[in-house]
Amino acid sequence: MKFFSANLANLRELYINQLQMLLSTERQLVVAIPKMIEKASDLQLKQALQSHLQETEVQATRLEEILRQTTGEVETVKSKALAALVEEAEDMIKDASDESVRDAAIIAAAQRVEHYEIATYGAVRHFAQILGESTPAQLLDQTIKEEGHADHLLTSIANRVNPSADRAAA
Repeated sequence: MKFFSANLANLRELYINQLQMLLSTERQLVVAIPKMIEKASDLQLKQALQSHLQETEVQATRLEEILRQTTGEVETVKSKALAALVEEAEDMIKDASDESVRDAAIIAAAQRVEHYEIATYGAVRHFAQILGESTPAQLLDQTIKEEGHADHLLTSIANRVNPSADRAAA
């Protein structure tokens, strides 16, 4: 079974490959998030997505800096996983005719992306630590915290926009 399209002979090559894939992830999100903002109806959700879009742009810049320091160049490897998550999100959003259902779909899709990013950034941060790349590890850790905050914010918006059956009945 072939896991990667690149020939990754050592941890450093895997680390660089994953940095390049994360940069692809962030760049794809810079294109996808504005579409989610446009389709969202809840004001707090729109604001949270707008804020996270700005954060995503900073995260991309951070990755570019790490890649420049590590390899001397900034290249990407397409994140197929993120492309699939974006396609799935677009389908859910398009299929939801009710505004509250569409907002719920946007939140669900955004949280899937946050969880993917948290997991991927966590692995890459661990690679950086093993390789003795302490400054990149700190920058990656900062991004993990930002993604976690975004996930928690989306959860609080979801709880308000789509209250549980017990609360809705009250």
